[in-house]
Amino acid sequence: METTGVIISSGSADDGLDEHAEAGPDAELRPWVADASQHGHRLDRALAELVPEFSRSYLQQLIALGAVTLNGTSITKPAARVKAADSGTIELRPTPQSQAFKPEPMALNVVYQDAHVLVINKPAHLVVHPAPGNWSGTLLNGLLAFDAAFMDLPRAGIVHRLDKDTSGLMVVARTRLAMDTLVRAIAARDVQRHYVALAHRRWSGAGRQEVQAAIGRDPRNRLRMAVVDLSLHTGKSARTDIELLHNAESTCLVKCTLHTGRTHQIRVHMAWLGHPLLADDTYGGTAAAGMDRQALHAFQLAFSHPVTGQALSFRADLPDDFRAAMDELGLRYNFH
Repeated sequence: METTGVIISSGSADDGLDEHAEAGPDAELRPWVADASQHGHRLDRALAELVPEFSRSYLQQLIALGAVTLNGTSITKPAARVKAADSGTIELRPTPQSQAFKPEPMALNVVYQDAHVLVINKPAHLVVHPAPGNWSGTLLNGLLAFDAAFMDLPRAGIVHRLDKDTSGLMVVARTRLAMDTLVRAIAARDVQRHYVALAHRRWSGAGRQEVQAAIGRDPRNRLRMAVVDLSLHTGKSARTDIELLHNAESTCLVKCTLHTGRTHQIRVHMAWLGHPLLADDTYGGTAAAGMDRQALHAFQLAFSHPVTGQALSFRADLPDDFRAAMDELGLRYNFH
């Protein structure tokens, strides 16, 4: 499958679209057909599923410029509704964003695989999805090289993400049925995700805490997230259960269970409690015990198989840097 991009005013995907640009020799007029799963969807949402190598915001700009047709008519409103079997065209041109949607062979630590799902143990420092500054070398690129079938799925089957510097388990869908089912399961909080973290300061108070604190953009620094008051700021509810596993003189080892999946949720909640993660400089942590990335590892993942319904549970051993830091700090816990 050849991937191309949208008409832009320069070589940067952040520059936006040039409303006066005309299709050049590299432009592609790509046909599209809505299926039953897109029936009743907004046009921009349907196209985001049908042409997954482009962001929804880019597709909205294309629609506004008249570069998209619906049943032979140029449509300029992203909110227009589509029906099953509706068809049209979208005029595309290569961009860094679209060219990022390409296979790149890489070693993947596959924990489990069948015809419908793939469970991998992601190493720290691996970006999950292409974005400005990381258009190649991502997990998505590796998945496309692992199995060409991922090219036919939105986001190459990725249904949840880990931060670049967070290590551990992720489930990826290999079929559209599995993807839709897993997305619903995550939204219903039926996928269990457990993490371990190394944090600053000795833990005090109850050994188990249920943290329910909404998360949104930090009003003082829009580049990071923060616990926010929903009566004053935009945000979403967030819940993390935290359990102390071991205390040391100036650090602690905790287990964190996600019940929601907000951006940087564990990192934000731990910092809010006064225990920023080691080496998490975004949220007040500092390097210690050889850790050069936030000390967070997704060590356990459990869910019902999206097709068979079988209960699946996986564990990932602690990475070498995490275990070495525990040893240096005098933190102990048997995860087996």
